[in-house]
Amino acid sequence: MEDQMILDKKFQKELNAGITALILLCIMDQADDPMYGYQISKYFGSGDGGTPTIKQSAIYPVLRSLEKYSLVQSLVEPSVSGPPRRYYNITESGRETLERWVMMWTQTVSFVQNILEGEDDD
Repeated sequence: MEDQMILDKKFQKELNAGITALILLCIMDQADDPMYGYQISKYFGSGDGGTPTIKQSAIYPVLRSLEKYSLVQSLVEPSVSGPPRRYYNITESGRETLERWVMMWTQTVSFVQNILEGEDDD
């Protein structure tokens, strides 16, 4: 039983790692205004109802990577209630990338679903 829990956690971690950037770009694309990390992390859910849990701490390295490749940009602004906040906004290059990634995701989901349902394209 313990081995199964370890395998389940490993599988979930690998799934999360593969989709975090896609989800981050999608959230920012749908936002009306730039968002800071904690705001963004609220969209990832708590794990209830089958929602994948992606830890808040896992979001920041992905945001930095997206910024490195100019898919998002950030701006640090003072906060009245604490330390300065870094606000993130998707770039035009990020929107173009998101469009490609959504297409890739859709194809992947379709492929996996066909395999799970036992369908064969032959």
